[in-house]
Amino acid sequence: MEGVPARLHAPADEPFYLPVGGEVALFEQCHAGELAVMLKGPTGCGKTRFVEYMAWRLKRPLVSVACHDDLSASDLVGRYLIHHDSTAWHDGPLTRAAREGAICYLDEVVEARADTVVVLHSLTDHRRLLPIDKTGELLRAAPGFMLVVSYNPGYQRVLKDLKPSTRQRFVALEFDFPAPDVEARIIERESGVGHADAVALVGLARRLRELQDRGLAEVPSTRLLVAAARLSVSGIDLRTACAAALVAPLSDEPSLVWAMRDLVNATFV
Repeated sequence: MEGVPARLHAPADEPFYLPVGGEVALFEQCHAGELAVMLKGPTGCGKTRFVEYMAWRLKRPLVSVACHDDLSASDLVGRYLIHHDSTAWHDGPLTRAAREGAICYLDEVVEARADTVVVLHSLTDHRRLLPIDKTGELLRAAPGFMLVVSYNPGYQRVLKDLKPSTRQRFVALEFDFPAPDVEARIIERESGVGHADAVALVGLARRLRELQDRGLAEVPSTRLLVAAARLSVSGIDLRTACAAALVAPLSDEPSLVWAMRDLVNATFV
């Protein structure tokens, strides 16, 4: 669909994911029971990778949509497009997923407009139906279809929260940053950095995350740690890598930047 940040693919190779609890078994039972799932957790903690891993594990195609303020119901469901001297209907990503029995993943669904989220309701209960008003079709989701949404509770605002009538249609899985040993293994695997440096990066991240109480709006994610590690593997000094990949993206406030730089310098002497 032109203008919609979506892609459909069936993961061929196993995405790297380290389970941290019972989330894999719970997701599998939700899929078997045709239940919609909501993933809650901070940015960069592994929600998207988890969905990719589960699509591979369940052998289902995956449709991913990055939600935003301008995402309309037509962007998800579909629209008529002009082709030379005629018009033709084009399914949107949600319709394609329902038609093909794919997993549809709406990332940061809380960013979508409220009138857009409403179209999900009939797909998240026993009906598993998607009304396509513009064509008159009442599409019943194919076997294997699953709706998965995610959002970061730390960014909730009064005007950006999901309505209770929407939230109660989902089984919620809570995500957080992995335990230190698991996070170090992830950084090693994703970047190729040595074990000692991976452990040091995790220790640094845990101290930086404590700055949230001092006004740091967003704490360093596992994703940012991997970025810093990759820069290090490429030959960049670790302090420089951390300044570019951890400190600079997180804040422009001088006192916070100085505090973070001090922690970086204390970690990597």
